[in-house]
Amino acid sequence: MASPVSIPFTSFIVLERSSATPIYLQLVTQIINAIQRGFLVKGTPLPGTRTLASVLGVNRNTLVVVYEELEALGWIEIVPNKGAFILQQTINKAEKIPSSTKNFTIAYPSKTGYDFEKSQLLDTPFENSNHTLILNDGIPDIRLLSIHQLTQSYTSSLKRKTHQNKNDENPQNGRIYFKENLSNFLNLTRGLHISTKNLLITRSIEMGIYITSEILISRGDKVIVGELSYFTPNMIFQNSGAQLLTVPVDSEGIDVDAVQKLCENNKIRMLYLTPHHHYPTTATLSAQRRIELLRLSQIYGFIILEDDYEYDFQFGNNQVLPLASADTEGMVVYIGSFGRSLAPGFRTGFIVAPENLIVEMQKFISILDRQGDTFMDYALGNLIQEGDILRHIKKTSLIYKERRDVLAQLIDKYLNEWVNYTLPTGGLAIWTRWDASINLMKLREDCLKLDLHIPKHLLYQNLKISAMRIGFGSFTPQELEFIIHKIFQILRKS
Repeated sequence: MASPVSIPFTSFIVLERSSATPIYLQLVTQIINAIQRGFLVKGTPLPGTRTLASVLGVNRNTLVVVYEELEALGWIEIVPNKGAFILQQTINKAEKIPSSTKNFTIAYPSKTGYDFEKSQLLDTPFENSNHTLILNDGIPDIRLLSIHQLTQSYTSSLKRKTHQNKNDENPQNGRIYFKENLSNFLNLTRGLHISTKNLLITRSIEMGIYITSEILISRGDKVIVGELSYFTPNMIFQNSGAQLLTVPVDSEGIDVDAVQKLCENNKIRMLYLTPHHHYPTTATLSAQRRIELLRLSQIYGFIILEDDYEYDFQFGNNQVLPLASADTEGMVVYIGSFGRSLAPGFRTGFIVAPENLIVEMQKFISILDRQGDTFMDYALGNLIQEGDILRHIKKTSLIYKERRDVLAQLIDKYLNEWVNYTLPTGGLAIWTRWDASINLMKLREDCLKLDLHIPKHLLYQNLKISAMRIGFGSFTPQELEFIIHKIFQILRKS
């Protein structure tokens, strides 16, 4: 057995002098950890309190308290006139006890000591990159924000004594204030006729889809999605046990006739769609198809889950209202985002549905996000009440429209030999269709060499399609020029 003096305690005991945790408690915790890991085996003698205090650079009285605490907890035994000895040994049987104390290290387990089911559906397709420019599927440019205005709104909410008092009494007061303003905002901008009872606030659109799926989808249910559709909802539906059925998508959105044929031969539980700007093709669902879908949902009893992720980004004079605005039978669950053009921390999601469903969804929110962010709720409510959000949307829409037009002009100038597209009426991306002879994955690899990263999830290429979704919202005209010209250089050499 190793001499207690030779045990390298400093290799597995690291004291944080600036920590709020008392030194004696740090020592107790780390010595117990060393016993559990097998670094101090049963029967090992501990150094005297003076010796160990000198090694660790602490007061001897601190070590006296530590030993007493360890003995009281049953980890060591103090024998009069002999010393202190390790009493317990709790280690993972799969681990080998180090043969030499020189190998003593503190490490968190790399694997669990128990089994669990791994998801084969929820692997994220997103990639990390350090390249100068990274393409995306259409995100806002936070550089267009008035950060001062946002921080001022939040700071004002923090400082306001009436808000502080309400927060102490009921953290939901801020949420109610935000919901009142948001319901008015949605009624004004999206033609809805809702009250706060029809509204649930979520952290994101994805959270809204997840909650909806957990409540409304059971294992074996059939859900219709576009043949090309947003991958995240698809993963959520499948994780809930749903069977996905696909329908074609054309320039007018999803094929309604195909939806009806599926309904004639299957019991459909839900139809998921992004009618404003279909993901990824950006096609807008025509008015005639909207009416027909609502009629079919009433006949066949399927739920319409309407994801309106890009409603705020419309560039035409005639805005298209969501299906939910024309729903009279309670068949549509409407999911959207508020503040998508704001900084990430100021964005939020929402669900609009009949009151009885919102009541059930509230149970999930009470578990997932019971506390919320009271002061942020007040800040967002103020942005609506003061008209700041409408002014911001109007201002940035002009900029995004300009960037859309710039990207289209650059494609015409440099890529017209290989690419065609339809100019979208809104949104933050253009759906580009490529000559089938071009290997998009090879193009991606060549772009990486020129400091341009094209994520894989933007590429759609198989025997039937060759396409790429190119977001323009987060890039200046100069950056768009850089991107398209780099692609042109590669294609010209190939």
